Amino acid sequence: MKKLLVVVVLMSVSFVNAQVFTGKGDKKVQVGATFQEDARGVNVSFDYGLGDNISVGLLGSYVLGVSNARDFKPDFDEAVDLQVRFNANIGNVINVSDKLDVYPGLHLGLKNFGTHLGGRYFFTDGFGVFSELSVPIAKYKNKIEGFDRIHNQFSVNIGAVFNL
Repeated sequence: MKKLLVVVVLMSVSFVNAQVFTGKGDKKVQVGATFQEDARGVNVSFDYGLGDNISVGLLGSYVLGVSNARDFKPDFDEAVDLQVRFNANIGNVINVSDKLDVYPGLHLGLKNFGTHLGGRYFFTDGFGVFSELSVPIAKYKNKIEGFDRIHNQFSVNIGAVFNL
């Protein structure tokens, strides 16, 4: 009986019509964790669809912990970053799955100008998971040292995504 219940649940989940990126007017909120060398934090982002495959958004991140810093902690302005983002949502172009959206993009933040590559997988119409890889292209300071390194290096974001 338990096996039958598991099979029924799995089959019903596979028939759920997940909403990935719907184009103009699409709205998504992502909440997740940020991992980078010697630092961990949280991030929240919002994306808004402008066209069939284009979205813009905002991202805020805050570093909660820095390893190897001994008794020093970053000040608020060193721990926080805000970014405006531009994404090319190409999930429907590469057509791997109707539940998967892949989005390369550019971001301009308080700390740098960079690029990111992300993916969202939706389990239902309103809920999914995401992962992003982010790399700075141009840093605002010539000499990056101390806590300035926090938002000026390769980072990985993972978390949950919600359709609004």
